[in-house]
Amino acid sequence: MRHAAFIALTSLALLADLASASERPAREIVEARCQNCHGMTGQSSSPNYPKLAGQNAQYLQRQLFNFKSGRRENGEMKAQVADLSGAEIEALAEYFSSKDVIADVAFDPALAEIGKQLYENGNAQSGVTACSTCHGPRARGALFLPRLAGQHASYIERQVQAFIDHTREAPDMVMHSVVTGLTEAEIIAVAQYLSGLE
Repeated sequence: MRHAAFIALTSLALLADLASASERPAREIVEARCQNCHGMTGQSSSPNYPKLAGQNAQYLQRQLFNFKSGRRENGEMKAQVADLSGAEIEALAEYFSSKDVIADVAFDPALAEIGKQLYENGNAQSGVTACSTCHGPRARGALFLPRLAGQHASYIERQVQAFIDHTREAPDMVMHSVVTGLTEAEIIAVAQYLSGLE
């Protein structure tokens, strides 16, 4: 009986060692899969891809798992994360979270100022809630809420529109109700403000 228990424990230990041995370091995964779109430090140069630098680790983890499970649809991302282990996803999230994001320069400071007012105060006339209520006064988010500060303006615009169109879903539906009342001009203004925040 003791011999059987010993063999079982030894087998479990070997399996654990094999699992940990097969997990790749985050930097290795970034070099192989992430850098072409997001850059080695998560500071993507193309607005087609989000900046991951400085993003909340818990938020990144959730999104990577969402891509892996298909809950968030993106064929390219699903293929990139398909074989990643939970530990590798966690390591990637921590890696990008630890990098500094470089904010963009607003092309229209006056428009960015309008965006700031909307972000901080919302629009009482149209019933739009202040974005700062959830994402914080400096747009750095918290836990599962994304950091928006320093993100590409056009990427923010596309994501807001996706929530409006319901082509991107949020677990609690809060984003859908908040952004529905935004006009196109307001979306552009808020995105301009956020992209310039550090």
